[in-house]
Amino acid sequence: MLLEHYRPRPKLVTKTTPVLHPRYPVVDAHNHLADPFGGGWDKKPLTQLLDILDEAGVRVYVDLDGGWGEDILNTHLDLFKARAPERFRVFGGVDWSKWPELGNRFPDWAARSLRAQKERGAEGLKIWKLFGLQVRDHEGKLVKVDDPRLDIIWETAADLNLPVLIHVADPVAFFDPVDETNERWEELHQHPDWVFTSPPYPPFIEILEALYRLVKTHPRTLFIGAHVGCYAENLAWVGKMLDDCPNYYIDIAARIGELGRQPYSARRFFIQYQDRILLGSDLGPDLEAYRIYYRFLETDDEYFNYNPGDIPLQGRWFIYGIYLPDEVLAKVYHQNAQEVLGIPKLP
Repeated sequence: MLLEHYRPRPKLVTKTTPVLHPRYPVVDAHNHLADPFGGGWDKKPLTQLLDILDEAGVRVYVDLDGGWGEDILNTHLDLFKARAPERFRVFGGVDWSKWPELGNRFPDWAARSLRAQKERGAEGLKIWKLFGLQVRDHEGKLVKVDDPRLDIIWETAADLNLPVLIHVADPVAFFDPVDETNERWEELHQHPDWVFTSPPYPPFIEILEALYRLVKTHPRTLFIGAHVGCYAENLAWVGKMLDDCPNYYIDIAARIGELGRQPYSARRFFIQYQDRILLGSDLGPDLEAYRIYYRFLETDDEYFNYNPGDIPLQGRWFIYGIYLPDEVLAKVYHQNAQEVLGIPKLP
């Protein structure tokens, strides 16, 4: 039998607590609406999208797909923000492909572009993982996350009061050899473009240390570390960065698989850093996925799948709920995001 056909059925008897509606209103601070990550909602009826968000209890949805070019940003602002302004926030981005063309003029150009995006209606800056892994300058050199040439971008974000949601590294296993010891072996064989083995890519910890220096160097700029600060496997490391950098927040997008397999540590982490954690799902407007997130955060259920379907997608393990106290839930669900993103009081 091939491993891909293996479908073990646990015999453990546990309780199931369906959470159809979150205990508090939700701001999804990390998600998408276009292909390939968001389900192509730029081609579907807005009313259908709003119905799903209403059913899921999501009052505000942050669309990170505006940053792939000027036309795309305008399209998302027109399709979503203009038609339901209280429901959507659209982030802009940096077009790294311009660096080889513009050379040393690129940082200034990127800062001016960010100002133009803010004028058009962008409400944040999304930095995707190409930065740190693949972005190269006009000399063909890999650009480090804390490259001082880019200081003007981060300082411009601070001047414009735009939060920077930054994703610079994937799970640690993506940087390891894809052999019999890799816990994400199945996932990486399905997505070989997600393999960032070092070499040729920089070591994982080198990228994370550069992120730390970047955030520490720009205390006026508000940074949100995507995916539990890109290091959900090591909450002590993330906690140290939160301790050292008051301008740093994190979201939990696409990482309850990691958080839920360390429920004791995760619960302590959420309580300790309850003012610095934002909910994000990164799975598109998926009702079933939202309900799994709510079950993880609200219940003490044991040993359940962290995504829809029979086989966990990120690794063959199940997770445990962390039954957060009400005051912590309210902060994670919406209060922290309201403060960070400047969202008015929710109805």
